[in-house]
Amino acid sequence: MTETIKEIKNRLALLTDLAAEEFTAYENDPRAGVQTAVRVRKKQLLALKAEDERLVKMLEFEEELYAKGIQLIAGIDEVGRGPLAGPVVAAAVILPKNCKIRGLDDSKKVPKSKHRLLFEEIQRKAVAIGIGLVDAQRIDEVNIYEATKLAMLEALTKLSVKPEHLLIDAMTLDIDLAQTKIIHGDARSLSIAAASIVAKVTRDEMMADLAQDYPEYDFEHNVGYGTAKHLAALKKNGVTPLHRKSYEPIKTMIGWYK
Repeated sequence: MTETIKEIKNRLALLTDLAAEEFTAYENDPRAGVQTAVRVRKKQLLALKAEDERLVKMLEFEEELYAKGIQLIAGIDEVGRGPLAGPVVAAAVILPKNCKIRGLDDSKKVPKSKHRLLFEEIQRKAVAIGIGLVDAQRIDEVNIYEATKLAMLEALTKLSVKPEHLLIDAMTLDIDLAQTKIIHGDARSLSIAAASIVAKVTRDEMMADLAQDYPEYDFEHNVGYGTAKHLAALKKNGVTPLHRKSYEPIKTMIGWYK
C-alpha cells in the first residue's frame, strides 16, 4: 500500500541524517507533495546543522578553559548603559560543561519574542545565576562605566557557587579571579550570551513594572531609552527619581552639574 503524504511527512520528521537512505527513496516519488516535504525537511536539517556549528564556535573560549580543567566558568554581561532612565543591570551565568542552547546569542540579535523562552531555558540548565543592578542615582554619582562594574561585581556575589574563571564582555573587573575580556563577547561566548539574555529580560520586566508607577513615560515600551514619546513626557511632566540627571537632554533641562 502506498504511503500517504501525511505518513511520509511524519517519517521525514524522524530523520536526523541528511545521508539517510529514506531521502533517496522519497526523492524518487513522483508526487509534488512528497518532493516538497523532502525539500522542507532537508532545509530544516541544514539549518539545525548550521546552528549546531555556530554553538560549537561560541564555546571556543569555554573549551580552552575546559581543556585546562576549569569547569565553573561565569559569563558576565550588562544591559542598560544607554537609557535615560532606570538601572544598569548585569548578570553572571555559569552554564554546565558543554551546554548548548539552540537560538542563544547576543540578546540584541535575538528576536524579543524569544527572549523569555531562552531566559527560562537558561534558568533550567544553569549551574548558577547572579543578578546585580545599580540605580540612576548611583550612576550619576560614579558615571555609567563605573556603575556597570559595580553591577557586575554585585552579580558575582549573588552566584550560589564561586566561579573559577570569568568571561566578560569588553571589561575587566578589579577582583581576584582569573578573567578574560572578550570584545563583542555576547556574540562570541555562549556563557556571555546567556548573561546577556538574563540581564535583558530582567531589566525589561523591571521597566515594565516601573511603568505602572510612571505611566506617562511609556517605560514598558522604551525601557528608558529616549524615544519621541519619552522625551515628550519629560518635557511635559519633568524628571522622575528613575531618570539619570547626568544624561542629556535631562542634564540641560534641569541645569544639573556635578
